[in-house]
Amino acid sequence: MLNLLRSFGIFPMVTEVQYAFDPSWQSGILPRQLFMRMLCLERKRSERSGRRFVLMLLEPGKTLQSENQETFEAILGALKQSTRETDITGWFGNASTIGVIFTEIDAADSSIVNVFSERVSSALSRALNPQQFEQIKLSFMIFPDDCQGQGPADRAFSSFYPDLLQELSRHKTSLLAKRTLDILGSLLALALFSPLLIVIAVAVKFSSRGPLFFKQQRLGKYGKAFTFLKFRSMYVDADQTVHEKYVKEFISASNSQANNGNKSGEVYKLSADARVTPVGRYLRRTSLDELPQFFNSLIGQMALVGPRPPLPYEFSTYQTWHKRRLLVVKPGITGLWQVKGRSRVKFNEMVRMDLEYARTWSVWMDIKILLQTPAAVITGSGAL
Repeated sequence: MLNLLRSFGIFPMVTEVQYAFDPSWQSGILPRQLFMRMLCLERKRSERSGRRFVLMLLEPGKTLQSENQETFEAILGALKQSTRETDITGWFGNASTIGVIFTEIDAADSSIVNVFSERVSSALSRALNPQQFEQIKLSFMIFPDDCQGQGPADRAFSSFYPDLLQELSRHKTSLLAKRTLDILGSLLALALFSPLLIVIAVAVKFSSRGPLFFKQQRLGKYGKAFTFLKFRSMYVDADQTVHEKYVKEFISASNSQANNGNKSGEVYKLSADARVTPVGRYLRRTSLDELPQFFNSLIGQMALVGPRPPLPYEFSTYQTWHKRRLLVVKPGITGLWQVKGRSRVKFNEMVRMDLEYARTWSVWMDIKILLQTPAAVITGSGAL
């Protein structure tokens, strides 16, 4: 039966379980492969429901190196006493660490980690002798609290997103090809549009007082902030709270007039915005104000293709599942949402398109989107 289950990928091979005395889940602990799948499933459920969960990692140190069955069973017995029926216990990571997923945590309970820590530590201290207990190391992480704005180097991120790390590992060659495309494409675009860049720069400088470029803080991959470049299209000292209110209303859908009553209104551009200069209005309509972002792409802050980089106040209104759009790929100048017509989709649909791109992207898909972008800009359904 065990071999049959393994043939369907439910159990890992015996070599994945380092302790020979734990060949199956009959011991009360799930095999590594199954536990990691359950962890990813719980994370996705939490992203949608908004309910937090706690991941506890128990590192046994030298306690189990001698493959002491009695000690192992004592540890599992202590965990069984200190966890609930709905909690999940299994081998974590390289299968030398025991993980416990404490599910369905009340968002208002800020002391929950202390409660779990005291409960588990007390049970372990009763089950083990002092020398064994000293070898045990417990660590606790809360999802999503402990992995906001973090990348693969952060332990919480790598613990909660093992599937994304696997994707990054598999796509190393493709990511190198994507970066090469970004560099060559950005250099080509800047060389090709250089006469136009000069004309736009002169028009912006002579049409209104202020700097040539509009510099704005945006959030890139893993929520890392960078300076986002555009040609200035608004008057100096324009009130940014207008756009902040607009974006928050659009995302939350709390105001039926979030698009100023215009169903074809765009997410990042207000219709009839008095803050926009006459030249800026043309630049926005044709997306020529976006051309300086090729510099962002050239230096690696953005890609040619990817999700649009959010503003900090926009990001603060995201639900947890929205934030996943910035975890796998860099934000881009254009993307799947833009070429499919961003003015015709709601925010959640836009995020789903970004997640679809993150799951299925390839260099050939990037090239296809880049080729479709000019037509989307000309028809007014997308943007650079």
